[in-house]
Amino acid sequence: MTFEVHAQGAVHVFDCFACAIHRMAPICEHCRVQVIGQGVEADGSWYCGAHCARSAGRVGIVDRV
Repeated sequence: MTFEVHAQGAVHVFDCFACAIHRMAPICEHCRVQVIGQGVEADGSWYCGAHCARSAGRVGIVDRV
């Protein structure tokens, strides 16, 4: 069984969730880890958390707990 993910005008076909996550998850611009679950988007760039965003020079970003 396969399933489709429609994102940003493209259709991606996968046969397992792990492959979909690996292909679709954004990459942290600072530490290069895949962002799965929560992340921080700032000015079109993705970060795994506020610490990496601040380390990359983004200001005003805080974690919410």
